[in-house]
Amino acid sequence: DVYVNYLGTVMFAGRSSAPSGASTGSNEARELRDGGKRYGGKGTQKAAANVTNILSPALKGMKLDDLKAIDAKICATDGTELKERVGGNACTATSFAIAEAAAALEEIPLFLYFARQYFGEQNMPKKYKLPQCCFNILNGGKHAGGNLKIQEFMASPAKGTPLPEQLRMVAEVYQKLGAILVKEKGVSAKNLGDEGGFAPALKSDEEAIETILEAVKKAGYEPGKDFKIAMDAASSEWKTGKVGEYKLPKAGTVFTSDELIAHWKGLVEKYPIISIEDGLDEEDWEGWQKLTARLGDKVQLVGDDLFVTNTTRLAKGIELGAGNAILIKLNQIGSVSETLEAIKMAHKA
Repeated sequence: DVYVNYLGTVMFAGRSSAPSGASTGSNEARELRDGGKRYGGKGTQKAAANVTNILSPALKGMKLDDLKAIDAKICATDGTELKERVGGNACTATSFAIAEAAAALEEIPLFLYFARQYFGEQNMPKKYKLPQCCFNILNGGKHAGGNLKIQEFMASPAKGTPLPEQLRMVAEVYQKLGAILVKEKGVSAKNLGDEGGFAPALKSDEEAIETILEAVKKAGYEPGKDFKIAMDAASSEWKTGKVGEYKLPKAGTVFTSDELIAHWKGLVEKYPIISIEDGLDEEDWEGWQKLTARLGDKVQLVGDDLFVTNTTRLAKGIELGAGNAILIKLNQIGSVSETLEAIKMAHKA
């Protein structure tokens, strides 16, 4: 929580928290956890104390109208590249809470405050739109206990569908998917992954995709027209000690970069896939170049672990032609301003 004093009275407040993922890139801002037995080692008393005892004194007296200067102070106070001293989670929550407080001070919604920081007062857009969603409905990899290697299978309604309709459509597909898993596949629909998708014991990733497309049809929609598929492979989880070599943890199959690229190409040609996230390892830059050359004109090739919302890594990807999309996560870099810089760089490219 951030409290802003005005003439001795608390007038404005901002509140935030730092998210955490099951699978993370090795170049992300470092979460600070307590270790020990409390909360199984996942406690955050150290990070919280660092907000109170280190970040708060450093930021005291700074003006809220310059978020970039505040975030620069947060980074300088930590003093490490991956925010290992006070913790990426401490930096993330502090930066975002200050943005919340600044929006409250200006009496505007947070998204408008971000727009002002991003575009400047003179270049504010006249219209805003909500994003096109990809709904995570079936899980594998680290997000689930089944035998599927792909971490997330997502259903994305047709472009231009209003957000409430997107939600209704995918809820109907999700219900049909659960029914198919129980009645036709004979597997439990009670097993859920970390993010709420079904986590069934299916034979292959192809079977998972086909089951989703069957659910789309049974919900009264047309695959490829009303719904398309997006996937998060999280393939950095499969890397061996050799760059460009992958071993699938549950099947034991070994792939080279070229073989994995051929696998993704086969899926894209067979199914209505619009997006593949982390199709190769975060350090397999040569592989990413090949993947982008082969599939970059057909689908989104999203760098999550590859780019980690970091402008240095994104600039390298742009220069090499590695990937054609970036996943933006504030907690990967640790401050709002650095996140906005990554978005600007991506937009320009």
